[in-house]
Amino acid sequence: MVYRIGVDVGGTKVAAAIVDSNGKIIDHVRRPSPQASSDALQATIIDCINALSGYNIASIGIGAAGYISADRSTVIYGTNLPWRNEPLGERIAQATGLPVVVENDANSAAWAEYRFGTAQGSVSPLVVTIGTGVGGGIIIDGKLLRGTFGFGGEIGHIHMDDAGPLCGCGQHGCWEVCGSGSALVRFARERANAYPEKAHRLRELSGGGEIQGLAVTQAAQEGDPLALNVFAELGHWNARGIASMITLFDPDVIVLSGGVCEAGSLVIDPINRELSSLLPAGSYRGVPPIRVASLGNNAGIIGAADLSLSA
Repeated sequence: MVYRIGVDVGGTKVAAAIVDSNGKIIDHVRRPSPQASSDALQATIIDCINALSGYNIASIGIGAAGYISADRSTVIYGTNLPWRNEPLGERIAQATGLPVVVENDANSAAWAEYRFGTAQGSVSPLVVTIGTGVGGGIIIDGKLLRGTFGFGGEIGHIHMDDAGPLCGCGQHGCWEVCGSGSALVRFARERANAYPEKAHRLRELSGGGEIQGLAVTQAAQEGDPLALNVFAELGHWNARGIASMITLFDPDVIVLSGGVCEAGSLVIDPINRELSSLLPAGSYRGVPPIRVASLGNNAGIIGAADLSLSA
């Protein structure tokens, strides 16, 4: 049987796996991401690939955090990675003798959900990743939207609020700083400071220290009013972002992924309460269902491997 290797390169780890044609992981390996240099990181990727020898490999797909060239060969700007105009695909191909495709990590994960996960069977899904930041992938009629320069689909940097906090991209009020897990924690801390008499449970679950995301989720699951209010605000901003995406692309399903979405209905219900009221034509139009992703942390690897089919 012929397999493909999928590689997921992040700021803290490099993970690689043997993936079959059905999106199943057969074997895998993981290494810490070296912080020293781009050469060291490249060497770690090659080490992971070499550790998976012994299989009949047709191609390699690499998902990397950052901006990828339209021809899927170069990391133009790595996010939390030491890469600037790095010809990663060419270098890994030279080292391994195999064809290589490089893709944005969020696009890779979105593609996996489309091919093998929650969005399987859909035509034009929108995958929104809500974690430390906000990212996602847009698929239209079975094709990833990459844009002219390869920068398409950076939904986390859609402008939301002029008065919002500073984003890592240098702008204020991006979707990422309004609707992410980091925003959830910020909202909770702001409310706990403003209404200390209502924050007893949050403080207790946080051990008396700084309030963390897991404490907010647990308190909300217990019915704590302040924590539920925090999730409602998060839902407001995510509903606005998703409504904009629906208006632009008219997807047939919305798939939510990322650590925050493990809270399930606490995330989805506030979005659904506001979504139709934010859309043109209101109740007269179809509103795509919102579902939770099914592939978890393996999505990026699986998607990268499958996308290497076109290498």
